[in-house]
Amino acid sequence: MRIRATVATVTGALALSALAVPAVHAAGSDGSDHREAFAKISQAAHKGDRAPGQPYDMDVTFSDFKIAKAVKLGSGTHYSTTVTYKLTHAAGINVKAADFVTGPLLHRGSLTAPSSAVLAGVKPATCAVDTATTATCTGKIDFYPREDLLNSDAGTWKGAAAAIAYNGQDPEGEEFDITKVGYADQEDLGTTLVQRASTLTVNATPEPVKKGKTLTITGKLSIANWETGKYVGYVNQSVALQYRKKAVTTYSNVKGVKTNSKGELRTTVTASADGYYRFTFKGKTTVPAVNATGDYVDVQ
Repeated sequence: MRIRATVATVTGALALSALAVPAVHAAGSDGSDHREAFAKISQAAHKGDRAPGQPYDMDVTFSDFKIAKAVKLGSGTHYSTTVTYKLTHAAGINVKAADFVTGPLLHRGSLTAPSSAVLAGVKPATCAVDTATTATCTGKIDFYPREDLLNSDAGTWKGAAAAIAYNGQDPEGEEFDITKVGYADQEDLGTTLVQRASTLTVNATPEPVKKGKTLTITGKLSIANWETGKYVGYVNQSVALQYRKKAVTTYSNVKGVKTNSKGELRTTVTASADGYYRFTFKGKTTVPAVNATGDYVDVQ
């Protein structure tokens, strides 16, 4: 379950409900993960220091959060990226217990007051024990753009991690005692860019062309629209036209061009020698850089 911040306004920790709980006491025999119950535990942990019915603060901290510098999300329905982090815990905590669950999160704003959906993995992280009090954990962040994200959510996201120890408590059992459940989370562990994927095309005409004649170079810069699941033209953006001769391996800038109201590009050059033309976009925080595949022109 992935919960938009506009719906789950009580606390960003609700995103932990995305973690499947593989415990005998925390999961049903039918394989259900009781994510709603898990969400309630996370929410209860942030009600306030003296609020009744809270899980206890578990002696767990997180560090060495590592994630890709950027995650490019296109028009597809599902993407994921791997996260690793170090989990440090008190000696009495068993991170390999069947009912101990941990996982990475991504958030904007704070976990308690997120400005966008808080993102987590569909499955919990797996942890390898390093010492009696430390473990290295590996998990995923799952992205479902049309369900989780607005186009305006593109940009810098912050990393976090959380853990729950059920300690034999069944969240759906009649005798469930939330005060016997341990909980810990930690935010601002790192950052990544969540970007709207981009595409760029180029076409030079006519082909072949006589030396000294005019070449018309057209193309289009498009970016993913997460809200529709389609690509749309990226309007009023600066793009560079580049050229390299047939025997040369590097491109050189020829001129700057701007996309029109449909993301389209059009310019002209004078043909001089056999070679390749391409458009290149340097990218932004919200949109990755992209190069068009060079179009070869035979100059006669």
